[in-house]
Amino acid sequence: MELSDLKTFAAVARCGGITRAAGELNTVQSNVTNRIRALETEIGTPLFERHARGMTLTDAGRRLLPYADRLNALSNEALAAARDDGVAKGPLAIGSMETTAAVRLPPLLAQFHQRHPEVQLSLRTGPTALLAEAVIANALDGAFVAGPIDHPDLMSTVAFNEELVLLTARRWKTLAALRAGTPASGPTILVFRTGCSYRQRLEQLMSELGWPTAARLEFGTLDGIIGCVAADMGVTLLPRAVAERSDQAGIVRMHTLNGPRRRVETLFIRRRAAHEGTALRSFLACLKSNGLSVAA
Repeated sequence: MELSDLKTFAAVARCGGITRAAGELNTVQSNVTNRIRALETEIGTPLFERHARGMTLTDAGRRLLPYADRLNALSNEALAAARDDGVAKGPLAIGSMETTAAVRLPPLLAQFHQRHPEVQLSLRTGPTALLAEAVIANALDGAFVAGPIDHPDLMSTVAFNEELVLLTARRWKTLAALRAGTPASGPTILVFRTGCSYRQRLEQLMSELGWPTAARLEFGTLDGIIGCVAADMGVTLLPRAVAERSDQAGIVRMHTLNGPRRRVETLFIRRRAAHEGTALRSFLACLKSNGLSVAA
């Protein structure tokens, strides 16, 4: 079983067809077709079901895919390790929650870039659940996510301690006033898409306040959520460090919470068994020089 065949197989599975996979692999369609046929012949069973809309994995293909992904990731890691000469350079893919990227990371990333200009740093934002999956799948070298995280393939370091606050329009001076002035179903909650840990905490908070059926509106950007809170469309839950940027402008009101939901740790996670290259080690050193577990 050739590694190149497994790489081609994984690309077809990811792209759902020969044409798109060939484009991703920068090769011709006939080469992709031949490699898939050769792999199916070697294994002795079809790996894909062919249909008019593309190709989908058979049961055998679904069983093979995790192994193919792991072998491809290990191959890429081995190549990176062999090329690592102790100088911080090359690609480094970091993930982050939208809120952390907006407030905590700009000075850190600027400092890292100044110290290590040869590192090709990229930043992807998203909810905690998707970022953790991307780190496990080797699509990200590390990510800033909301704790707690408990996965055998991940290791984590506390990066920041955040205080969460409830944000409302300015006219709601207290939580009691908000509760008295809303229908029985409660205020609309404005959240990021599923997988965001702040969303889960806000849903739990609404249930504790007696509004378990509060309507939800999903947003893709932090500015969109804060703008709609200011327009009195609903409420949201965010770190105080994020909220203060808007509160200073007078567009939203912060409400302090009580109990365990008030505090949350922002963790930097990475794969436990992965090779830690010089670029990633340098990034971690930059984190440490700025003080891990920085209080909000």
